[in-house]
Amino acid sequence: MAVAESAESEAVAANRDVSSGLKPPSPEKAAPSLPGEEAEAAFLAEARERGEDVASVAAALAAAESEDDKGALPPLEELVQKLPAELRDTLDDLFRAKFVKVMRVRKKDLPV
Repeated sequence: MAVAESAESEAVAANRDVSSGLKPPSPEKAAPSLPGEEAEAAFLAEARERGEDVASVAAALAAAESEDDKGALPPLEELVQKLPAELRDTLDDLFRAKFVKVMRVRKKDLPV
């Protein structure tokens, strides 16, 4: 038994020595690196060559904001009736979701 205990204590000591030398990565190294401006420009150029629409998100939001009718919002019941009955029933069964009001979301509150 003394031999087994001795071997076990040596293994624990060896693991302690190895683990004490390990350090977690610094936050700067752990954070994902974002592509630089050159990589972004290269991507956009390739996408344009393939014929893809590469409008920026900011430009799309600005266009949507300018197209919005700033008039009165429709009544809640009118909007709820536009949803298929099956969808309304499923929402009610799964989430007990109830539509309570209609509101306009400010552009600055939307994620970009």
